[in-house]
Amino acid sequence: MKLVKLSLAAIMTVGALATSAKAADNLADAFKNGKLNGELKAYYFDRENSAGGAPSGTMGTNGVDSAIFTPGVMLNYVTDPLFGFTMGLTFQAAQAPFADGPIGTAGTAKNDFSADMYSAGSVLSEAYLNYAFGKTNVKVGRQFIGTPLLAGSGSRIIVQSFEGLTVVNTDLPQTTLTAAVVTKFAARTDGAGAPGKFDELSAEHDKAYTILAVNKSIPNVTLTAQYLTIGDSGTAATDDGYKDIYLEIAYASKAGSFDYGLAANYLSTNYDLSTKDSGTMYGVMANMGIGDLKGFIAYSAVSDDGSVVNGIGSAAQPMYAKGVSYFAGYYNDDSKSVSVDVNYNFKAIGLLAGARYTDVKDDNAASTADKFGITDFYATYTVQQLKGLSLGANYQSYSKDAEGRDIWFKVNYKF
Repeated sequence: MKLVKLSLAAIMTVGALATSAKAADNLADAFKNGKLNGELKAYYFDRENSAGGAPSGTMGTNGVDSAIFTPGVMLNYVTDPLFGFTMGLTFQAAQAPFADGPIGTAGTAKNDFSADMYSAGSVLSEAYLNYAFGKTNVKVGRQFIGTPLLAGSGSRIIVQSFEGLTVVNTDLPQTTLTAAVVTKFAARTDGAGAPGKFDELSAEHDKAYTILAVNKSIPNVTLTAQYLTIGDSGTAATDDGYKDIYLEIAYASKAGSFDYGLAANYLSTNYDLSTKDSGTMYGVMANMGIGDLKGFIAYSAVSDDGSVVNGIGSAAQPMYAKGVSYFAGYYNDDSKSVSVDVNYNFKAIGLLAGARYTDVKDDNAASTADKFGITDFYATYTVQQLKGLSLGANYQSYSKDAEGRDIWFKVNYKF
């Protein structure tokens, strides 16, 4: 469950500050009048996967039962704008005080959560300089990015981050244009018990480029188009670079207390290596609601002639039909997914609760484990008596060709 949601709005935040009438007159005031905010976190994950296997995309090890508790903190500081320039820093730290181990021994917390939650240490996740002029923001350095094909996940204790350059422009009416080049990526963990370091995108990749356009000029309609390419400097025999094209059209409207919407998306992956078959993904989603009761049904499918790559970063998950926590999407060739979700927002007490069922069929599975049922029960509670405090829980279980379950409890306090 993504309790920390990163979006294009986050990219624009500093630019909004830069146009403030309260911009600093000198460097000392820029730092003195900067804004500091933060977040305290405490997450508990309990994982159980049977020897029968679990769907591809889960982090657990077959036949194990392990749990981990991870407290953490995030501190963010942004200077006041000075001649259009702002500087931002974000520090993250986490611990796992009760995790048993070691890494390499199945059935221990340090081993089974080494790829996503076992982290003891700190990392400077953002260190950027932003320049705002007119309706354009240019940001260089370490930064959080959230687009359909390039997005760091905040669902674990450490939020993923990138290093590179982003340019965001809103000169065209009802249109946001984004261009970015990314050279490094910091994962949730380094796999050895510490937060992820800023490493190359993969073994032989040096840069990824993307351009994105979001247009809302048609009433009630949002059009999205993104292109992403990542090259490989390796030999032709091992080249695994690719080019992604993503398209989406989404319609949303409301009639009294009844709201409804319809969306469709398309993803095409073209691999640099000629021996790898390119693939396509398409999906449709219909959502509706009456007052605080909401729901949707979604269908996603991947062509049978080749798989697709859903971009860079664990939050780059454009597939509509997916689970709430683990198993975000299924991108193998010749696979199909259906999700049905119903949720209710008890606004009077600050509680959102829902249930989702996802059915997956992977006809290209290497084994007989090609059918999965994924059931989620989830809830978030905003504590009204203490501003900034929220609680989250998710229970996810697997059925059909997989057994097991994952339980997440989260406490977040933003200040």
